[in-house]
Amino acid sequence: MIHASSNFFDNLLLYHISFISLSIHLQTTINEIYKNPTNVKFTDLCRVCEHYFGKARQSGSSHRIYKTPWQGDPRVNIQNSKGKAKAYQVKQVIKAIERLEEESDTTK
Repeated sequence: MIHASSNFFDNLLLYHISFISLSIHLQTTINEIYKNPTNVKFTDLCRVCEHYFGKARQSGSSHRIYKTPWQGDPRVNIQNSKGKAKAYQVKQVIKAIERLEEESDTTK
């Protein structure tokens, strides 16, 4: 019989709590972005983009460019403007998320 240490279970529980907390925060951020795309923190939009599109393939400059499974628009290219994301780029991200979800629904 194998005995797992309580440390393992404590760490597993903390991991799940952190994951749930992160998921709730991410969903709240996404809801806020949809409600008000003109007042979005750049770091929040980066978090949302990473969730949907993975790590930015370019992030060394003022722009972050995320890869999408399609060519062309809507592109996912965001720019930090004094700590905020540009509203037109937030709207492009929303369109990209919607397209990603639509394509995901049609493949099921």
